[in-house]
Amino acid sequence: MTTEHAEPGAATSPRLTVIGTGYLGATHAVCMAALGHQVLGVDVDAAKISRLASGEVPFFEPGLPELLVKALESGRLRFTTSFPEAADFGDVHFVCVGTPQRAGSFAADLSQVEAAVTALARDVRRRALVVGKSTVPVGTAARLAELIRSVAPAGDGVELAWNPEFLREGFAIDDTMQPDRLVFGVSSPWAEQRLREVFAPVIGQGSPVLVTDPQTAELVKVAANSFLATKISYINAMAEVCEAIGADVHDLAVALGLDARIGSRFLRPGLGFGGGCLPKDIRAFLHRAEELGVGHAVAFLRDVDEINHRRRARTVDLVRELAGGDLRGVRVAALGAAFKPDSDDIRDAPALDVANALHQLGARVRVFDPVAMDNARRAWPTLGYGQSTFDVASGADVVVLLTEWSQFREIDPEALGTVVGKRRIVDGRHALEPARWRAAGWEYRALGRP
Repeated sequence: MTTEHAEPGAATSPRLTVIGTGYLGATHAVCMAALGHQVLGVDVDAAKISRLASGEVPFFEPGLPELLVKALESGRLRFTTSFPEAADFGDVHFVCVGTPQRAGSFAADLSQVEAAVTALARDVRRRALVVGKSTVPVGTAARLAELIRSVAPAGDGVELAWNPEFLREGFAIDDTMQPDRLVFGVSSPWAEQRLREVFAPVIGQGSPVLVTDPQTAELVKVAANSFLATKISYINAMAEVCEAIGADVHDLAVALGLDARIGSRFLRPGLGFGGGCLPKDIRAFLHRAEELGVGHAVAFLRDVDEINHRRRARTVDLVRELAGGDLRGVRVAALGAAFKPDSDDIRDAPALDVANALHQLGARVRVFDPVAMDNARRAWPTLGYGQSTFDVASGADVVVLLTEWSQFREIDPEALGTVVGKRRIVDGRHALEPARWRAAGWEYRALGRP
């Protein structure tokens, strides 16, 4: 394994396909075209392909719609539903399809990856590199490499490499074009060279390259996500201790973060993590480790998952406590639906879990989110919704902040106090200044704070 910051040498520019045009795939296709490559995006969903080809991004990501339009206008980016066309077009094929949690299990569902690789390989008749970017259990690359060799007409001329993604929703363009590292899991010098040609503009800007084997590259993503999840759950476990003894977890987090060995990033107490990556990735990691006979090594991830879910239940408790112990008929303004700000992603969103739990306990819940309203309505049609922060807060008995959008952080407590029924707020994200809200006459509560 080597790591370096070397400038790339002279290289040709391979033509790229991106298989799967969801969040990861669409972002990767657009950014690769913006970097100067000829790119063909491929998906079995004709409606999604049509929207992208017309310049419409089917999800929220700051800056991506504008970049998509520029890439289409440049002629470097096209979209298709044809795998034979993709196989004929591409020199390097990126696999970016989803790996959701399998129903009724912690295991990852790899059916989309297997289907995409099989559909592509059937028509690959010349030397090419297939590059996995999807998050998969370790050992998947080896199995897919055998699949490709057995299916592709080019046989051993088609190699498989792994190049995990490290995108943060809301920052996906920067994380693609200026990543903090590139990981190349390869089995030959030729595969490494091909990836260097693809990422030459990125490497030239100074992003470090780590070259390793495919199984280590597979492991990097799930290990990174597991570490982040552990750090988040650790400070939330400390919040539980703080609540028991009357300490302040916010001050505790600041003190811990000033320790250079620990650092402050992801050491933020609150409602916990959600989304389409961390929750399902740590569960799939647990499942795969158990399959490999080393489940004991990562058994702590079960506690990480449980701590995270307890924060949702505890947030419901805080709202109930502010409401006097009974939520029946209580009007609750829920600020936020997305699992994080700058995203419309509601997968495993703590905000909607809390809103629904309050609803199930008899509260009259109304939700507002700056961009995730359509997704929330489709997934949780039984909840109430409003047009703005002040709309849902009108007459509310309790306000609960569930997603830390900047517009929620910047709310004037005096102004909001003029529309609510009672000045009571639960800050589920430690996003507000308690002294400011209390000075405006609000009863303020937050996880892990007196």
